[in-house]
Amino acid sequence: MQLTLKVTDASGAVKTEATGDDEVLLVHDAAYEDGDRLVVTAAGAGHIWLSLDATLMPALLYLAQSPFSFTIPFGEKRMPYAPQAFLGALHRLHVRRAEPCEVAARRNLALNPMDQHGNRTLFPRAEATVETRGEAQFAARNAIDGEKASFDHGSWPFTSWGINKDPDAALTIAFGRPVRIDEVVLYLRADFPHDAWWQAASLSFSDGSTTEVTLQKSGKGQKFALEPRVVDWVRLHSLVKAEDPSPYPALTQIEIWGTDA
Repeated sequence: MQLTLKVTDASGAVKTEATGDDEVLLVHDAAYEDGDRLVVTAAGAGHIWLSLDATLMPALLYLAQSPFSFTIPFGEKRMPYAPQAFLGALHRLHVRRAEPCEVAARRNLALNPMDQHGNRTLFPRAEATVETRGEAQFAARNAIDGEKASFDHGSWPFTSWGINKDPDAALTIAFGRPVRIDEVVLYLRADFPHDAWWQAASLSFSDGSTTEVTLQKSGKGQKFALEPRVVDWVRLHSLVKAEDPSPYPALTQIEIWGTDA
């Protein structure tokens, strides 16, 4: 699989570029500027390991279509990332083709620290009907970034998906291809007493099925075994807030365990 990594400016002009077969390392020895993008392309659709910054955990992802373009965050958009992320004048990017044994392994299929608004090609993707005040620290992508610290809220590492007090809020995780899933793990945000919590929720699947789950007042991972099923998306919805004076329930992380179908 031929792979390419690029750093481009706001106009699309290439600042740094590297291409190779099956694995590419790109070193960009300059500070990022507003409008810069990190661009990943592949000769075809497939599974890749990707790391776009030393502070972002590498992840096994599915590139359905090239290119994937990641906009360097500045200002308020930096809040979901570690304070050191994307700073300085030396940056290392890495991509490689995933091995068949890695693709076949059971894993958290919902993990993607590189997801952000505008992503339509790199899976999994998170999309929500509402995000609190449209702020980055409460965006849907925070629910699949791998950060599980749930006992506070706001900037990294305490990012979450916030529903802006909307009882009809829903979060959809799309996989971009069929996957076989058997378990969902939910980490509720637990900055009590600032936070409320959900006592129940529903999970709907692209195969037309729906499962209701009962939740506890806890920031720990709450596991729900599923009858194995092949789907290409999962939706969390019908969130039932517990009797609590706080109006702020939120989700720190969702994990969806299974294998590629």
